[in-house]
Amino acid sequence: MPGPNAPSVAFMRPINRLLERWIPSSLTFAIVLTVVVALLALLLTDAGPLDVIHGWGDGLSGLLAFMTQMCLILLLGHILANTVPVRRLLTTLAKVPSTAAGAYVFVFVVAALTSLLNWGLGLVTGALLAREAAVQARRKGLKVHFPLIVAAGYSGFVVWHMGYSGSGPLTAATPGSFLADALGGRTVPVSETMFAPWNILAALGVIAACALLFRLIAPKGDAAVHELPADVNSGSLADEPDEVATPADRIDASRLPTLVVGLALTIYLVMHFRAGGSLTLDVVNWTFLSLILLLVRSPFELIRLTQHAASHVGEILLQFPLYAGIMGMMASTGLIAVFSNAFVAIAGPHSFGVLALLSAGLVNFFVPSGGGQFAVQGPIMLDAAAKLGVDPSIAIMAVAYGDQWTNMLQPFWALPVLAIAKMKMRDILGYTFLTTAVSGAVMALALWLASW
Repeated sequence: MPGPNAPSVAFMRPINRLLERWIPSSLTFAIVLTVVVALLALLLTDAGPLDVIHGWGDGLSGLLAFMTQMCLILLLGHILANTVPVRRLLTTLAKVPSTAAGAYVFVFVVAALTSLLNWGLGLVTGALLAREAAVQARRKGLKVHFPLIVAAGYSGFVVWHMGYSGSGPLTAATPGSFLADALGGRTVPVSETMFAPWNILAALGVIAACALLFRLIAPKGDAAVHELPADVNSGSLADEPDEVATPADRIDASRLPTLVVGLALTIYLVMHFRAGGSLTLDVVNWTFLSLILLLVRSPFELIRLTQHAASHVGEILLQFPLYAGIMGMMASTGLIAVFSNAFVAIAGPHSFGVLALLSAGLVNFFVPSGGGQFAVQGPIMLDAAAKLGVDPSIAIMAVAYGDQWTNMLQPFWALPVLAIAKMKMRDILGYTFLTTAVSGAVMALALWLASW
């Protein structure tokens, strides 16, 4: 992995060296955060040690249904990205860049656009496209710095909560959700949040600014680069042959079973939307499941892709309860309110969105699940917005922005990307730090302008 001579902006080199030495695995990071939050709860609230442990223990299973939804989004995104048609599309796209600098920008933009469609798909697409673009660049004789192109692929995730699978806006649009009480029993339609013109412009602004960033920090001239390992090439799990020896095998190798279920699910989704059904997390999942069922060629292929995808979901699934426990401690002891209210106390109608963004960005280090963060911070921010006369859509998107913003520094969601690229978070963190800085400035400006 990259050492001290790896290319980067000059002022980032000391940070990169520090990260390479001191950033632990994401699982250890979650454990350390658990201890830190427990200590903060003891210092900043009236909770005692037993109260903290009780809140932690209760929190471990507090969001099991939501955890299933989130892991299913990631699982389905991974499967969809590895279907034959999508992999062929990625290979075709990877051949587009004609320069190394163009490859970094191209990978970021494609990853961002797919993240707006589905965050799980965006994560996996960013990693697969980064690897495939590096393979194609090598064939063209281009020197591509692999950690930077992987960072570009992961950085596309910085806009996910502005798009179609944004758990916060979708939760606010779902009747009877955990935000219902804070909204006075009503819902906030996605037309006022993710599909609001100002949010769409903000997403485009973040993509444009970060694309320029990757163009500017691309290695120049003969700078030393860490290239893709020579033994890594293109390939798809879906292309592996199936062993067909029995009548049962012939059924499993047939396209008919998955096609029938895929068509049935597609018909259901059409009926759902024609009847005025809303866009929810479940509907997003069923949309992508229907696409998968229509694209795969047999149950054999779907099983193979699912087994591979599950290996990347496993570590996240293990860490989810730890972060749910952190969330439980913060909610039960009132620590979440301490963090949020510290920002909101100095807010006005026009500064509220920016301060809420900063607050949500801080909380995201401790609760990296977007929906989980909304469960504890959403009601507080919506109540504060109501007191200040701020539109609830501003509060919802401010928390959404803060959640996606500091994901660039939090290793939790980088796990599937790093697993595919066979890297560690410290290998890309110097570059994603810059993504954090640039995207945060654009999002803060968007929230401030939207308040007027």
